[in-house]
Amino acid sequence: MDLRRAHPERLERRLDLSWSNWGFGLEDLEVSAERLARAGLEFVELHGNHYGDDLGYRPEPTLKVLERHGLRVSGVCGMFSDDNDLSSNRPTQQQEAVAYLRREIAFTRAVGGQYLLVVPAAVGRPVPYDDFEQDRSVQALRLVADEFTAAGVKAAVEPIRADETTLVHTVADAIAYIDTVASPGVQHINGDVYHMQAGEAHVPSAILEAGERLVNLHMADSNRGALGGGSMDLDGIIEALYLIGHNVPGRFVTPEPLGAGASPYLARNGRGDTAALDALVVDSVHYFREREAAVLAE
Repeated sequence: MDLRRAHPERLERRLDLSWSNWGFGLEDLEVSAERLARAGLEFVELHGNHYGDDLGYRPEPTLKVLERHGLRVSGVCGMFSDDNDLSSNRPTQQQEAVAYLRREIAFTRAVGGQYLLVVPAAVGRPVPYDDFEQDRSVQALRLVADEFTAAGVKAAVEPIRADETTLVHTVADAIAYIDTVASPGVQHINGDVYHMQAGEAHVPSAILEAGERLVNLHMADSNRGALGGGSMDLDGIIEALYLIGHNVPGRFVTPEPLGAGASPYLARNGRGDTAALDALVVDSVHYFREREAAVLAE
């Protein structure tokens, strides 16, 4: 209310809404792009699927598909499992994580993405190897930290709930991790409201704590489903985003409804029901814009 009274101009531009497409699994990018454009979206967060030199999206064909549907790349969702774990006690898996990051940094730059999501420890592994995971994770990430800067890509560290990973569960953890890496290339946060509801005392307050470090916010309702299908306080989240000035170019809100489970990465290797995915996108986008309009009109 104070912001509205003192600086109404800061509420004029709407939040940039994107969508994380890795939950569409093996679906052809053309089909996914058509769905997102039909729902009124202008941005997509691409699956970081460069798991090897022969795998993953190629920049030129990818951009051609997106251009046909009026879409631009917001960023790339980095995927970190036991196979490419920055914190692993197996050096070969740390090396895989470093090589993976180098491929994704180059791809993100080539397609014009603003950020690349980084997870400090494997997702789907809630039991720690030992007490030295953060030391190894920080050392490994430092090997490529300057490459983020050189490419003009923001490393966005994502806090994830303790049921899914062993390191960095809160915004405060992410800030401490970023400060330990101590590199200009690693300064940003990718928030996720589903994880925040498990790790934070209050989701909007956590967004305020992240502040300008927050480059992207993943969205799902309390049941990790479509927005509007659960009990998440979306109005408070939207208010917090406007308070930190998130409604500027280069910062995004990105639905990533994956359904419940300790290992959501399973979705990247399967095929979903097309009609269900269509409804998931349309319902989420409609509800978000409806609540955004209501908050701004109060």
